[in-house]
Amino acid sequence: MTAGPVHGGTPAVEFLDLHDPAADAPARIDFVECPPPPLSAEERRAVDRHWAAATAANPATFDGPVVAALGLDRSAPGRTALRWARMSYRHRALRELRPPAAVPGSVYVTVLQPTEEGLVLGRGAHTTAAPGRWSLPGGGAEPPGPGSPLELSLLRRHAAVELAEEVGLVVAESALRLWGLTRGTRFGSIGFHFLAPEVPAARVRRCHAALVAEERSRGLVPELDVLAFTGPAADARRSGPAASGPYADYLPGLLARYRAELR
Repeated sequence: MTAGPVHGGTPAVEFLDLHDPAADAPARIDFVECPPPPLSAEERRAVDRHWAAATAANPATFDGPVVAALGLDRSAPGRTALRWARMSYRHRALRELRPPAAVPGSVYVTVLQPTEEGLVLGRGAHTTAAPGRWSLPGGGAEPPGPGSPLELSLLRRHAAVELAEEVGLVVAESALRLWGLTRGTRFGSIGFHFLAPEVPAARVRRCHAALVAEERSRGLVPELDVLAFTGPAADARRSGPAASGPYADYLPGLLARYRAELR
């Protein structure tokens, strides 16, 4: 993974407006399900070859269902439509086969979990799709059941589940507030970033330690093998845990925006 800006200094993600100034209220996001983009027979074979190589290198890789981002449209004043499709994880191989503009992005969630020591960061374990990469707790969104719509409430619930599964910290989904919406400048991936209420750092450490011990007792590998905290003065590009390894492309811009709000 490439850390920091891409394409000659262009930020890896752009922040999208969550406010409708005309109504002085949060902007509305409409989720519009679309058919998945068609693949040629050659592309399908190439995707299968890439997947076979990926699973050979990491048998823990799971071809689970994902929400693919097909694009954002300003449908009306104060309303944004997110076009999405049901796909599976193996189709990330299209990033190696097509120009970036022709690749479906991903829809993912993160949780900004504040503590008195800063936001919680985690390092991906060797069994994950991004081993050694630092990120916020979170992950790719999973589609709802057949015939059911994708809604913001489902993404909020998914964020709470990811926090519990990766950190061991249980937070009521109703306590999570949509804090930021980002779009990747390369593949157009859409990130829904939720802010949780502040908790003591000691509680986070206890919860994660208990989670790691429980999973290892069952022969499992925790998704985040190490936790760290990024304080107001830290810079993911120059200091802190991310300096010792790769990190999620959204992280520098998101941390900078969060710190600016604290001033």
